[in-house]
Amino acid sequence: MNDKKIVIIGATSGIGRALAETLVSAGNKVGITGRREAILRDMKAMRPDRYCIRAFDVTDTETSIAHLEALAAAMGGIDVMVISAGGGDTNEALDFGIERKMIDLNVSAFTQLADWAFAYFQRQGYGHLAAITSIAGMRGSRQAPAYSATKSYQITYLQSLRQKAYHGRMPITVTDICPGFVDTPSAKSPVRFWVGPLPKAANQIYRGLCKRRKVVYITRRWRLIARLYRWLPAWLHERL
Repeated sequence: MNDKKIVIIGATSGIGRALAETLVSAGNKVGITGRREAILRDMKAMRPDRYCIRAFDVTDTETSIAHLEALAAAMGGIDVMVISAGGGDTNEALDFGIERKMIDLNVSAFTQLADWAFAYFQRQGYGHLAAITSIAGMRGSRQAPAYSATKSYQITYLQSLRQKAYHGRMPITVTDICPGFVDTPSAKSPVRFWVGPLPKAANQIYRGLCKRRKVVYITRRWRLIARLYRWLPAWLHERL
């Protein structure tokens, strides 16, 4: 994948930033967004010919669409959009304030972004929508109830859009990028294993996008965990 116009929502840190750098290095024009405008400007200064920037908060659903439209116009169109904006936190105390922040970001904002992208590609006649979900979305988690539930929502929503594209005979690819543990500051699980380095994760995502995969497990060994976790008996899952 090169010489494409790609937007990454949430590119100021973690997987989003690493993927942006990988895509730019491969010769793509990349639109990057995030709340921290100073970081976006620093990234653009490194490759001014390759980056377009737009600073906004995706949870502000009253203004997000206007920002997306402006970014698309500035780039001269979009071929691929990757939703990397997302958050997670442990919350064994069930503090609703923490849960609400994750719902606002991982459900409300995610849905608005995905719907906009799908409609944009539908009007355009082609496109590729991808989003960062999580292995955690396959089953509930006592340590992070809202995180696992909202990631499950995202996985199911992407499946719905993929089905919609198929039945509408629309040339729109929908990719679920499903990581296990990746070495980012937002990885807050008390138990971590098979932690993938960011450069490796970004390269595997890039290859998955190039192949237009429906699901990309990051890193690839997490495909095995995904299968085991999905079919884990309920009585055993409750005891984890």
